[in-house]
Amino acid sequence: MNTGKVGIKEVAAEAGVSIATVSRALRGLHHVNPETRNKILNAAEKLDYAIPQSSAKSIFGRTNSVGVVAPYISRWYFAQVINGAEQALREAGLDLLLYNFSQMKGRERLFQHQLLKGRVDALIVISLPPTEEEFESMLGLGIPIALVGMHHADCSSVAIDDVAGARTATQHLVNLGHKKIGLLSGRPDDPFGFSVPQDRRNGFMQVLAESGLEWKPSREVYGDFTMHGASRAMDDLLARPDRPTAIFAQSDEMALGALQAIRRNGLKVPDDISIIGFDGHEMAEFSDLTTIEQPVQLMGEMAAWSIMERLKSPKSESHSLTLPTTLVVRNSTRRLES
Repeated sequence: MNTGKVGIKEVAAEAGVSIATVSRALRGLHHVNPETRNKILNAAEKLDYAIPQSSAKSIFGRTNSVGVVAPYISRWYFAQVINGAEQALREAGLDLLLYNFSQMKGRERLFQHQLLKGRVDALIVISLPPTEEEFESMLGLGIPIALVGMHHADCSSVAIDDVAGARTATQHLVNLGHKKIGLLSGRPDDPFGFSVPQDRRNGFMQVLAESGLEWKPSREVYGDFTMHGASRAMDDLLARPDRPTAIFAQSDEMALGALQAIRRNGLKVPDDISIIGFDGHEMAEFSDLTTIEQPVQLMGEMAAWSIMERLKSPKSESHSLTLPTTLVVRNSTRRLES
């Protein structure tokens, strides 16, 4: 019998498949073979897991709307998470209300004046670490909350291990024989307080220290997680003495901007300099970019599923999921000749 603790994670474990496969199967998508779909449905039935149906709109709440809070909507990562969440909510008959702000005043107005109160039945917050005061304001709404890209004890959440992903990226470069490795990171004075830049920097620094490699602050430049910002930053880095033989860019968008700058400076990738990104941006494949791929759309889907479970079973426990990342090796990195 369902004790209120069964979610999509438990169904995946019972069926012996990934969370992504369970999500696709329970949503009725075609690219799941019948045998696997039956295994998942049997697991859901065995665990007494209630599958959200598109016809179940009236059971979710008063407004049948879910709020999504994001600091940016034009940047690739946020757009992909929103897309994943929107698809899952739409298939369940729920509407998505997007609350976007790129300035601190908008953030203050949203949380301090409780603009969400009575407008949404649940809330998804994307990669925006709230202050304790903001958390109190959100929890005071008395609605299910899911976080994407971070964890908190009082909310459901889905994220990746950014430190581990950065370690994998840096270790790949070290394994290829690179000793002078540069870092293309975000702004040190970021007003939103995102944890991702620091987490990925920490993973990078850990591997350098463990490998006994010298770190020079002059090898770090700030690309602001945009192509244009990274292109300018890379121009600056290439103009400095003792040029790195490899670069870890904390996002694929920054890596793509760096590729442009490297070519503009008359250098070749990977002959003169290797570069690895982070995210799994679709342009990474077309640019032959080695990257750390993360399941961005799936995180949006999982956040949507978690709040739908809480709406149907308000006493169910919050779930924190950490999804894996994958090293995808392409031709932007090469072994350094000894």
